Amino acid sequence: MSSPLPLMSTSRASPVITMAGSRFFPKSSTSSQTFTTQKGSGDPTRASVVHLLARAHSLPCSAAFQAFMQLVQPTARFQLALDLLLPLLTSSADLAQRIPVSFILYSMYAPYPISLNPFKSVLYATFVKERELAIEISTEGGFSEREQLVWVLWKILKGDGNDIGPYSPSTLTKSPLPPELRASCLFLDEETFLENDPDHSVAKSTITAGEPKQFAEQGASKNLPPLLPPATETKITREADRENERIAQAMKLVLAARDRALTLTEQRTLTPLIPRLTSPTMITSVDLPPIVSYNPNIAYQIVIALLMTLPNNLAQDISVYLDALTILPPTLPSFDLLGRLLRDTSTIPDYSTGGKTTIADTVRSEVLGRFIHESIKWLDNAERDEHEGLVSDDRFAKGVQNLCRFYSSLLKLSIVDAASDADSTEMSHFTLRHSRFEEANALYCILASGRFDPFYTAMI
Repeated sequence: MSSPLPLMSTSRASPVITMAGSRFFPKSSTSSQTFTTQKGSGDPTRASVVHLLARAHSLPCSAAFQAFMQLVQPTARFQLALDLLLPLLTSSADLAQRIPVSFILYSMYAPYPISLNPFKSVLYATFVKERELAIEISTEGGFSEREQLVWVLWKILKGDGNDIGPYSPSTLTKSPLPPELRASCLFLDEETFLENDPDHSVAKSTITAGEPKQFAEQGASKNLPPLLPPATETKITREADRENERIAQAMKLVLAARDRALTLTEQRTLTPLIPRLTSPTMITSVDLPPIVSYNPNIAYQIVIALLMTLPNNLAQDISVYLDALTILPPTLPSFDLLGRLLRDTSTIPDYSTGGKTTIADTVRSEVLGRFIHESIKWLDNAERDEHEGLVSDDRFAKGVQNLCRFYSSLLKLSIVDAASDADSTEMSHFTLRHSRFEEANALYCILASGRFDPFYTAMI
């Protein structure tokens, strides 16, 4: 997955947002005029994004986001979102375009809490406006297609936007909503609080700037009961402010850990804060593989924290993170991480039974077998690429040697049983096929004999 953008402050976005009627927010809210202006801009990147959004109705929202990240350079994404995506979101464009735009604006900053997303105010204001219009139609006995957009925005603002990723906008717009997910039933805990937020009032003015006058008058004259009780004033102490600053710094280090090895000083700064980043989690499953590659020790601390905290959080699913471990490449950092987890006897809640288990038992039952299977597939692909001349390094040979050594250590520690067909059948076939390697030949002799033999292990 492409690296997310560095966070921009909402103070930078606000002056642009207030420019209603400027080139950023045309007074006309029709999608056809917006697209005509953008197509004629002569910018090939913008033209490509416009073309992407025109056909995004049939693509999964996650695929549309991936395409956007590939089309637009990191330094240009924020400005392009202001110039192109925000006008579409706040216009009366087709829902099949507004839904992927909403998902892209969310996903650009998905590794961060939704409260730090610089586009949250506009997403929220759009949610309020569309919800009011949908409720008005509903009270008259009708049903508005805006209901699906309201639900999508509600999911995004709750921080559950990833749930939308696998679905295409056309699927979302055509899927009927159950009564409990109709617009009149969707609330946000922050609604009244955001009414006192300057960013929200600015965003609200942006939403209504290009709308017909009657919409603004209807919103102002509507005599609806309050949705939530009045908000109490929230005071942030100096200590809390310092703690938030430490959490933000830790999140920056996590993102840096995906691209390079952290220094010892950075690791000492990050390690004590990892539990705070996992409850609630600010780390996604796609972050794990690159972190393992560059910083296996940090990855180990993160996985431990996730295993200890996520089972108590009903909004999260630990299996997503365990799945990420199963597809790690057969490299030394991966073997180091898995080896440490398989020797960790710390007690954790069992998310499947509600009882207690250990980290080692969880990783052995949920990760190890699939990791071995995926490693063998990875090496088979590497061997094919080598034969076809697509790679010139020794990743295949090193991978076979390291996988055999890793499996031998598992036998030595009695984590797997050489006499068990369930444990050893796949590795027996693998080592036999690659017995030209000394490590594979020695491991095959152990597996064929059905017992751990120190004589052969000394050869590995």
